[in-house]
Amino acid sequence: MRLFFLCILLTSFSCTKKEPSVSIPGSYSYDANFLRQHTQHVIELQDEQGKAKVLLSADYQGRVMTSSSGGDNGTSYGWLNYDLIKSSEKKKQFNPVGGEERFWLGPEGGQYSLYFHAGDSFKIANWQVPALIDTVTYEVTQSNTTQATFSKKASIINYSGARFDLQIERKISLLTKQETEAALHASLNDSTNFVAYQTENQIQNAGEDWTKENGLLSIWLLGMFTPSENTVVIIPFHPAPNAKELISTNYFGEIPEDRLTIKDSVLFFTCDGKYRSKLGLPPTIAKSIAASFDFQKNILTVISFELNPNGDYVNSKWEIQKEPYRGDAVNSYNDGPLADGSQLGPFYELESSSSALALKTGETKSYKQITFHAEGDFDKLNSLAKQLLGVDLNDLRK
Repeated sequence: MRLFFLCILLTSFSCTKKEPSVSIPGSYSYDANFLRQHTQHVIELQDEQGKAKVLLSADYQGRVMTSSSGGDNGTSYGWLNYDLIKSSEKKKQFNPVGGEERFWLGPEGGQYSLYFHAGDSFKIANWQVPALIDTVTYEVTQSNTTQATFSKKASIINYSGARFDLQIERKISLLTKQETEAALHASLNDSTNFVAYQTENQIQNAGEDWTKENGLLSIWLLGMFTPSENTVVIIPFHPAPNAKELISTNYFGEIPEDRLTIKDSVLFFTCDGKYRSKLGLPPTIAKSIAASFDFQKNILTVISFELNPNGDYVNSKWEIQKEPYRGDAVNSYNDGPLADGSQLGPFYELESSSSALALKTGETKSYKQITFHAEGDFDKLNSLAKQLLGVDLNDLRK
């Protein structure tokens, strides 16, 4: 009889005990656990249902590391460099730890560059990402379950020797369905999983006036995402007779025709992480939106950002420039093997920039961007893509 009751007790225990959750590579929980294990200052935002989640890092300048629209077991949308993060190594030129939205400053190249020292030639061996946007930890000034704010006070010097004293504040907010629909001017199907967040990036001039003659800064936001064999970046733009000539397609050599299609008012760019290439659109033709679609996993990713069509935008090309304020407002990068066969990723990027910041002493400028991911039924996502981008994904799939 004792043995009988013991068996019942053990059976009851085995039925009621909780099985530990399993983190599968590629899932949000896997990346969240990894970052908590290998970094120090991780903050998680989530909605009441625990489906929309966003993971932030103060170690990496208030960076959005990854997000999910399906809770812990959902897809992790950000690309992470696991080996580099795990090693805790600090590389000399650049620490590409990943993350689906990082805060940088422009310009990258030219006489007002922040990434080359005075007199250096614009070669990769001389390229140096400033510690301020690479390795420095930012202070967490506020955080709760749906919002966090990071700050940093610093100075930086450009290629021409101009000094910029600045106060940085970066605020990340998880958006509700109502807020997302209002921001994107679109309707979301109740059955479609999504996650959306806004970053408000603010810079205050804490020193002398910033002038065009000495060079200006811009706020530059870059998102690293995990590609598939069938990922396509979609960037709509305003039609113009010479629009195609205004689109920069030669950052790393011309993009092959089978990887880039430019139509009257939209371009399609293959981003499979297999061929290193980059493109950019100036503010004169750009719209305040860019996107990608993963046909393998049915994931729609959208960035929506502020745009000044008549503004000055810093030029980041690696050369002394005749027109340093005729740069791009939106860019996309596809990773691929370097000449020596090595490769950082694979990943692809969606990037946006603010206009040039001509700030007087004490003045402040902010720049906002929304990142949105939706995953699920193809037809519902196609309906959303038509609303947001004016594109039928069926045509693109063909």
